[in-house]
Amino acid sequence: MAKVVAGRFTAQRKEPFVVFLIGMRVNRFFAFSKWVPVAKAMKPMLNTLYQNPDKGFLGGELFLYWPGAALVQYWRSFEDLEKFAKNPDHPHLEAWRHFNQAIGSDGSVGIWHETYRIEPGNYEAIYVNMPVFGLAAATKHIPVTKSSETARGRLEPSL
Repeated sequence: MAKVVAGRFTAQRKEPFVVFLIGMRVNRFFAFSKWVPVAKAMKPMLNTLYQNPDKGFLGGELFLYWPGAALVQYWRSFEDLEKFAKNPDHPHLEAWRHFNQAIGSDGSVGIWHETYRIEPGNYEAIYVNMPVFGLAAATKHIPVTKSSETARGRLEPSL
């Protein structure tokens, strides 16, 4: 288990970045041969990204929910994310092809993603008595100061 850091912290990144949410939904629980390979397909992608920080992946967090799983990922840029997704030498393209061949639109497994471009000053984060987590783990984990005590202070640091 990750070490809890006591106190109030926030995340800091002075450059734009991308938040990429991606997940799967099990629509037919007993269709193991359909959804288990989809669930397993993410591990090689994450391994590639963590082993190659030059690809632009900053970090991420996995969340399990019924009936599926989701990852919140942080990327240096949309261009880096797109380049990874479209590169035939990386595991994403093959996993996507396999999904379309094995599942397509049969309804057994759903997949989804959302992409957000974030500019400095257009996000805020707070972590109280948490391990270094989420955006703070992907960027810079810093203590809350008097000026960043509130959500507004973290969003509008110049005020």
